[in-house]
Amino acid sequence: MKQGMLYGVGVGPGDPELMTLKAVRIVREADVIALPAKTKDCVAYRIAKGALEDLDEKEFLYLHMPMTKDPEILREAHDRGAEAVRELLEAGKTVAFLTLGDVTVYSTYLYLHRRLLAAGFKAELVNGIPSFCAAAARLGIGLAETKEALHVIPATYGIREALSLPGTKVLMKSGKAMGQVKRELLEAGCQVFMVENCGMENERVCRSAEDIDENAGYYSLLIVKEADHG
Repeated sequence: MKQGMLYGVGVGPGDPELMTLKAVRIVREADVIALPAKTKDCVAYRIAKGALEDLDEKEFLYLHMPMTKDPEILREAHDRGAEAVRELLEAGKTVAFLTLGDVTVYSTYLYLHRRLLAAGFKAELVNGIPSFCAAAARLGIGLAETKEALHVIPATYGIREALSLPGTKVLMKSGKAMGQVKRELLEAGCQVFMVENCGMENERVCRSAEDIDENAGYYSLLIVKEADHG
């Protein structure tokens, strides 16, 4: 039997119109849609559904990926997910694993990708528009100009040292640490922007650290500029 094919598909940050033509084609042609969730009630599904009305006609594979830093729990989840996808690939099916933003940026899919490539299966990354690019466009600002550096930082791992870096800092995955992140930003006196739920119906934009809601949702992205940035 012919071996199946696995695609890790970046569906963009929120607006279905920001899905690439390639991403739409791959999802449309896939036999199975894999979601990093227990049900269809996840953001990646809603984005893809907005671009492909007949999405529900597909077969779905639900792969629960726990929100934890515990390496053992994560390893077990990634192993289970890779094994579930492996069974489909051995059956000759094409699987599209949907992931928010771009598949190469803090994507859970990468852990499955490496496991299945190592096992001899075919897998490909399909890029999507990164959330920080979409957020910058929504704000009407540039991320990097002339010799300006750009740093992408997972905020829950601590940002004090990161804020001393030159250029633009993108802070992702603040989550429940948003209150601490806000205090660090106010102390540093940086120019701060935040977009929550970029491209979605409940999108919210902040243009100063003072305006940041400490209870902002998980899909909140901060862009930090040096205070004297023009």
